[in-house]
Amino acid sequence: MSTDKVQIFDTTLRDGEQVPGCKLDTAQKLVIAQQLDSLGVDVIEAGFPVSSPGDFQSVYEISKLVKNATVCGLTRAVKNDIKVAAEALQLAKRPRIHTGIGTSDSHIKYKFNATREQVIERGIAAVTYAKSFVEDVEFYAEDAGRTDNEFLARVCEAMIKAGATVLNIPDTTGYCLPEEYGQKIKYLKENVKGIDKVILSCHCHNDLGLATANSIAGVLNGARQIECTINGIGERAGNTSLEEVVMIMKQHPYLDLSTGINSQLLYATSQMVSDHMGMPVQPNKAIVGANAFAHSSGIHQDGVIKNRETYEIMDPAEVGVTESSIVLTARSGRAALAYRAKKVGYELTKLQLDEVYCEFLKFADKKKEIKDNDLHHIMKRTNVAIAAVA
Repeated sequence: MSTDKVQIFDTTLRDGEQVPGCKLDTAQKLVIAQQLDSLGVDVIEAGFPVSSPGDFQSVYEISKLVKNATVCGLTRAVKNDIKVAAEALQLAKRPRIHTGIGTSDSHIKYKFNATREQVIERGIAAVTYAKSFVEDVEFYAEDAGRTDNEFLARVCEAMIKAGATVLNIPDTTGYCLPEEYGQKIKYLKENVKGIDKVILSCHCHNDLGLATANSIAGVLNGARQIECTINGIGERAGNTSLEEVVMIMKQHPYLDLSTGINSQLLYATSQMVSDHMGMPVQPNKAIVGANAFAHSSGIHQDGVIKNRETYEIMDPAEVGVTESSIVLTARSGRAALAYRAKKVGYELTKLQLDEVYCEFLKFADKKKEIKDNDLHHIMKRTNVAIAAVA
C-alpha cells in the first residue's frame, strides 16, 4: 500500500534551544545535528544566523557536516537577516531559508504598527529576496493559528506567487483546538490558488498541551510537513514532540502516512539532547520517558507478563528501549514478584511465593520501590528454604 510521505522538520537546534538555560555551543550542536541526520529527519533548522556570531558559525558548520537532510536557517522578513542566512548556508548540499512575518491582527497592530496590505508586501519582498539566494524558501505566517482564514489564504497565495516552496502555518501561541487547526489547513487546501505546488507545514506549540494533536490534525487535512523537536522542548511549554508524531503515524498505518525516521534511534536521540541541554525528560513523557514502558500496577504487570500487548501498544525495541520494566511497589502482585525474583535467580513454588509475598508487602509499604538488593534481603528473611536458580 502506498503512503504519503510526511516530512519531519526538526527545530531542536533553533526553537528547542530557546529554552532558558539550554544554550548549546557549536560543538554540541554538531553532535546533535549529526544524530538528527542519522535519525532520518528531512530538514534540520540549524539556527537563526543573524542572531549572534555563534549561531551563524553553528549554521555554517552544520551546513558543511550534514549529508542527507536539508539545512535551514531562520530569518525575519528583513533583508539583512536573509543575506546573513544565505552566507551561513552557502556550503549546504540542500539549503533552505525560512523567512516570514506575523499575520494575526494582534501582530500586525502591536508588533508592526502596519496594515494587512503592508504585511503582505513585506512577506513578498522577503520571499523574493530569499529566492535570489536559494531555490527552497519556506514562508512562516507567524500566529497563523489566530489569523483570520480568509486573510491567511490571501497571504499564502501571494507567497506562492513570490516563489515560496513551503508554507508554514504556525499555531504560535498553542491556542487552537485540533478541529480548528485541522479546518484551517483544510480551508487553505481548498481556497488557495496554486496550493498543490507547495508543501503545507504544521508548527504547533504546546501551551494547552495540544501541539501533537494539532499537528496530526494538520496532516490529516493535507499538510505534509511537521515542525517538531526532540522531547518536545522549545519556547514556553514547548513544541510538537518529534517522537510522538512519528510513532502516532507508525502505529496507525491506516492513515497512509509515513516518515523517513529510523524510530529505533528515538530513545538514544532523546537521551543525547537531554544530556547536552541539561534538561531532564519527564518520567511520564510519551515514547521516551523513563516510565513509558514501565509497569507498577499489579493488574498491568500480570497482563504484560502474560502478553506484552495487553498493556503496550508498541514494542519498546521499536523506539530503541531494550525492554519493558516491571517495577516492584506496594501495588505489585504475586505475578510481578515471581517474575522479578526469577530474574535475580530465585524460582518460587506457589507456597513459597505466598510467604515471600507477605514479607515483600512489609518492605513495599515502607519503600517507594523494591530493588534487586531488597529482593535478596527479603529472601533471606523468609522462613522458606529457597534454592537459588543455577
